[in-house]
Amino acid sequence: MGSTAMLDRALNHALQRPLKRLASGLIALGLRADQVTWAGFAMGLAAIPLIALGQPQWAILGIALNRLADGLDGTMARLTRPTDLGAFLDISLDFLFYASIPLAFVLADPVRNGLAGAVLIYSFIGTGCTFLAFAVLATKRGATSTAYPGKGFYYLGGLTESTETVAVFVLMCLVPQWFGVLAYSFAGLCALTTVMRIAAGMAVFKPD
Repeated sequence: MGSTAMLDRALNHALQRPLKRLASGLIALGLRADQVTWAGFAMGLAAIPLIALGQPQWAILGIALNRLADGLDGTMARLTRPTDLGAFLDISLDFLFYASIPLAFVLADPVRNGLAGAVLIYSFIGTGCTFLAFAVLATKRGATSTAYPGKGFYYLGGLTESTETVAVFVLMCLVPQWFGVLAYSFAGLCALTTVMRIAAGMAVFKPD
């Protein structure tokens, strides 16, 4: 079961040491990984009103803090005791956060951004459901990901992972007038990722 991971592994490796130091400090303060997960989710959702009210540049801060928390909670879990609840919250709240950004741009300008936002969210459904379906069946077979051994479930990579998604979100916030072009372009990459994952699933899970 291979992975076509792009930037996530390189970024995770580069940030491993500073994240570990920060995570150790938060643990020393008595914080738990799931608390950081919820705090990061709340900070990410703070981007919605900022974008909707025409201040997308400020929303970058909420997006950045959300991603920082996403790195910290996993590191904290590995330094203490990873739990199934932590893995569940991590992936569930990540998907909700990702969908919130195109929704915010639709709220900012429904006429101009409505269709592009809907297409992008639809493409997220494709990447999300194929990702989770593959993970469930891979776990059922006892498979583990060599690319992401620290994850609480089988992690199948693709063309549009966290790093690429966040980079596009930041571009949208910096040049909101390009939202449509960026949304359609990224939706196309998400569609390719979905097709790749379906192909991988058909190859791996075909009857013997």
